[in-house]
Amino acid sequence: MRPTLPVVGTAVAALVLAAVPAVAAPSTDALISEVYGGGGNSGATLTNDFVELANKGTTPVSVDGFSVQYISASPGASTQWGVTPLTGSIAPGKTYLVAEAKGTGGTVALPTPDATGTIAMSATGGTIALVNGTTPLTCKTAADCAADSRIKDLVGFGTAVVREGAATAALTNTTSASRKAGLPDTDDNSADFTTGAPSPVNSKGETTPGGGDPDPDPEDPTPGDKRIRDVQGVTRTSPLVGQKVTNVPGVVTGTRATGDRGFWIQDTAPDNDPRTSEGVFVYTGGTAPTVAVGDSVVVSGTIAEYRPGGETGSNQTLTEITTPTTITVSKGNPVPAPVVVKNIPAGYLPAPGGSIEQLPLEPEKYGLDYFESLEGTLVQVDDARVVGPSNAFGEVWVTVNPDQNKNLRGGTTYTSYDQQNSGRLKIKTAGTLPAANVGDVFAGATVGAIEYTNFGGYTLAALTLGRHASSNLQREITAQQKESELSVATYNVENLDPSDPQEKFDRLADGVTTNLRSPDVVVLEEIQDNNGATNDGVVAADQTLQKFSDTIFDKGGPRYQWRQIDPENLKDGGEPGGNIRVGFFFNPQRVSFVDRPGGDFSTPVQVVKKNGRAALSVSPGRIDPLNDAWASSRKPLAGEFKFRGRTVFVVANHFNSKGGDEAIHGRFQPPNRTSEVQRAKQAASLKTFTEQIRAIDKGANVVLAGDLNDYQFSPALKTLTGDGNLKALIDTLPANERYSYVFEGNSQTLDHLVMSKNITRFSYDVVHINAEFADQASDHDPQIVRARPSTGDANVDKVVFAIEDILDCLKK
Repeated sequence: MRPTLPVVGTAVAALVLAAVPAVAAPSTDALISEVYGGGGNSGATLTNDFVELANKGTTPVSVDGFSVQYISASPGASTQWGVTPLTGSIAPGKTYLVAEAKGTGGTVALPTPDATGTIAMSATGGTIALVNGTTPLTCKTAADCAADSRIKDLVGFGTAVVREGAATAALTNTTSASRKAGLPDTDDNSADFTTGAPSPVNSKGETTPGGGDPDPDPEDPTPGDKRIRDVQGVTRTSPLVGQKVTNVPGVVTGTRATGDRGFWIQDTAPDNDPRTSEGVFVYTGGTAPTVAVGDSVVVSGTIAEYRPGGETGSNQTLTEITTPTTITVSKGNPVPAPVVVKNIPAGYLPAPGGSIEQLPLEPEKYGLDYFESLEGTLVQVDDARVVGPSNAFGEVWVTVNPDQNKNLRGGTTYTSYDQQNSGRLKIKTAGTLPAANVGDVFAGATVGAIEYTNFGGYTLAALTLGRHASSNLQREITAQQKESELSVATYNVENLDPSDPQEKFDRLADGVTTNLRSPDVVVLEEIQDNNGATNDGVVAADQTLQKFSDTIFDKGGPRYQWRQIDPENLKDGGEPGGNIRVGFFFNPQRVSFVDRPGGDFSTPVQVVKKNGRAALSVSPGRIDPLNDAWASSRKPLAGEFKFRGRTVFVVANHFNSKGGDEAIHGRFQPPNRTSEVQRAKQAASLKTFTEQIRAIDKGANVVLAGDLNDYQFSPALKTLTGDGNLKALIDTLPANERYSYVFEGNSQTLDHLVMSKNITRFSYDVVHINAEFADQASDHDPQIVRARPSTGDANVDKVVFAIEDILDCLKK
């Protein structure tokens, strides 16, 4: 079965089928493509009758509320239409399989149907209608059915009285009626259909063993009138989508026997149009390919556009030949030399403000247009540098533009919305992939075919992999803080709960004690409740925090105390049942926590005045927890700390995720970043709180820390820092060093430390220990600031800081 995985993208509403007269208006989208009534009969191979629908249009077609209906060839007064209700939708260029009654004979089951009914169709004659509704039709003549506006399409076969024009030829136990290549609908069944061996195909492109185009002669190797370049066309989707092609010639350049099974073929006589690819993938469904590299073949089948992740997602598509019939003409032929891919255009994709699928490709201008122009083609990447670590799915990200936004550790940094880094390319191999970190190199040639896949877009399906050469990337250790400095770190510990392996706790604890050098305050994100993802109403996380604290102590770190507030069950998002939350670890030998009772999951913390300075009404306390901005998201947690007699307000944050955003490499450009709306509201809520502090005490020390799930150039960060009262510390680093996370080969910023502007003495560090490595304790890198909190008076600060500097020097 071909898996369809969820995608980060905005759903596209399926086009609802229009209710048009059955014979008055030829369909431009959904119609009946094949009917077969001999299933399970004597001599039949298939065990079931079936009806196959197809979508010849360019947008998904919903069939929710529709039905397939059947009536016998010569209905009498008491004859009723049989009804099979439908659900779901039909993707452009795809089919939809309706299984009907099962007979006692036959040996081969249908591919998994998209809908199932119990109608026992005649093997020789009858009528099938595609109907807008599930109420049985009442018409019993061609004229009456033509007048019924509920009928979307209708096919009469054999001696059927109800038909469009003339009925198709009579069928048998071993033949079906299939709509001809191009899915014509002239409202004449005899002209639109041909009879042949049944070839059912479901929405996933799966067919029965041996199924395929009944039209080509399986013994005739003569190339047909279409070449691969005709199949691919000059846009992202094939001009022949939904049509059957016969004997497309090519040489097999690679095969794949697992996952999306099939093989690649390539034309040995390319044209001069740089927009048209000369390679294509032949999808064999559940059957491993039987051809070999170097085989000269001709392939017949149906052209389809497969959209990884589902038809309503934002991903682009992969052009394929499906339900193939393949004839091997000769073996041992030379394979076309791979196209060497390097330093492709820096432009990413055109941005017309909508779909790019029908735009002519501009491979000389846009990097991803260049990749699309090579879809299915054998390519070669030399000395590929890793920019995204390998994962458990046999994937690794490399760059073909080595100098594009390169950072010091070998990655590629995402510096703005219009710097998407066109040179990033996912490599996926069916074999063993060495553990590879950012900066490593696959030396020599990596060769394979270009395709488009879920979770990353353009992919090199590697047939041979270059030699892995390690860059010896080291995990960073931050500088030692001075006695007079308050150190505050933020660390997303990725769904930590007590059932996690002790190795994870050990790794995370090493990160705190060794790499972060035991900060005074650690803001934690993604602490789960005591039984993790078990969804049983438990919300307490004391066991999680205790185990983590104990492990840090065992590693030589301080005996951290913690503060947090249990969330309301299932209200803060994250893994269902996990009840993730934010919290504070703090070292009581270095900093004290000001406890004020009354904080719970629904009580908002207030800023109050005490002795002329700002203070919290409850500590810890949640900020604005009933605001819709925080729906299904973690609420910020404010805590009041004392360091050397100075008050410091620390806020732990974990904004809503980017789930639901359209893919950066997807068909809609520019992509819709719908999740930004909620984060902008969250930032506004948080900003209001910090301004309430500032209204009472302009000299207050405020540190906002955590996973804000957004970039330094995002609207959310601009909301926080736009007036200059707060500063994002990531902006103090060189542009190419601003990252804490690696996603699809882009080194990017999600985690932040944001401080009030009156804290002027500080040093800041993103400590790279996870995101660039195949072996990770978390998918986020922690970061830390070592700062001198202000006394609230700049002149007093000068004196105090001078004294502290002297004392720090004396202690060296």
